[in-house]
Amino acid sequence: MKIPEIYHSERERLANLHSYSILDTLPEEDFDAITTLAAQICGTSIALISLIDDKRQWFKSRVGLEVDETPKELAFCAHAINTPMSPMVVPDARLDARFENNPLVIGETQVIFYAGIPLNTAEGFPLGTLCVIDHEPQELSEQQMQALQALSRQVVKLLELRRSEKRLEKVNKVLEQKNYDLQQFAKIAAHDLKAPLNNIEMITNLLAEVTPVANDKEGRKLINMIRSASGNLRNLVDGLLAYYQSDNISQEMVAKVDLEVVVRNIRRLLSWNERVQVRLHTALEYVELNEALIQQILLNLMSNAFKYNDKEVTEIDVLVNLRQDDFYRFCVKDNGPGIMPSFQEKIFELFTIATNFDRFGNKGNGLGLATVQKLINTYGGQIWVASEVGEGATFTFTLPKIPASV
Repeated sequence: MKIPEIYHSERERLANLHSYSILDTLPEEDFDAITTLAAQICGTSIALISLIDDKRQWFKSRVGLEVDETPKELAFCAHAINTPMSPMVVPDARLDARFENNPLVIGETQVIFYAGIPLNTAEGFPLGTLCVIDHEPQELSEQQMQALQALSRQVVKLLELRRSEKRLEKVNKVLEQKNYDLQQFAKIAAHDLKAPLNNIEMITNLLAEVTPVANDKEGRKLINMIRSASGNLRNLVDGLLAYYQSDNISQEMVAKVDLEVVVRNIRRLLSWNERVQVRLHTALEYVELNEALIQQILLNLMSNAFKYNDKEVTEIDVLVNLRQDDFYRFCVKDNGPGIMPSFQEKIFELFTIATNFDRFGNKGNGLGLATVQKLINTYGGQIWVASEVGEGATFTFTLPKIPASV
């Protein structure tokens, strides 16, 4: 028996093998299907996907063999990887000087016939082999060898796919943690800003009541500037809190929601007069949704339709219907100035604003529509916008119908 030679770039080969994180993993159906097919095509008792580690050969998949590893010095596959560009075929191991006294040949396993195809990675290293084994001398036809080589390439593709998926999972975990940390920071920062902001507003109001300041034109101007700046900051803080709290909207808190009531409440909340005309178009008696969700979405869209409207009378149409009995389709249409095409694709991104100031001179913060999209996506829906400059805008969104428990 001859001990297999060490591969000429063994350290690099082992590093390449370990990059797949495949050793000592549980059986997987895709790999097992290949060894089963290999044994059937070649008519052998045993088929293995063998990976050569530092001191052992370990079987990712095995057919017809009970053990899941053997010592490296006994491994036929440890010889095969030294000629990575060629199959290794041993018709009768008892007549081969490399294996004639090998315990795997003369022992209970009885490895007599062996054919192995090296598993060569994209980096150029042989990790092991796809091999077939029998207890009797044998030869494979040209077609059988071609099939075995094709199956070996599939093994390598599976290994590559598995490694890519593992790497992607690791990247996703890192991104999820970073996103979580960012959310926590934003929540804490926004929350902690509220206390000093309240103090600024309180002190500003007190200063405005002081007679010398109240009677001074320049003083009143400065007071108004402080109020405007603190108001913008409060809107930003409230927007950040709303955005990061939108994950708390649950599909489980479903009720039968009367949209007439929702629209009426929004009108009352925004203190709209007759210069704002809101029309609800629906044949539905109610929708089965999370009430807080739909109220927050419509409040934001309808509020924007009014704030950024350039007409003397604001017209808002809300259309609702049920599609295919499993999701609702909402359209919120206004008669405003419309949205430029260059902004329509990115209008839902954080801090993106199509117009710097609303009709009251307040600066937008680019959080409202991002929050709406996050709410809708979290709930399992989608939102998009269609608009022509000067013709208003139509925001359309879908939400899945989830039967209410009561």
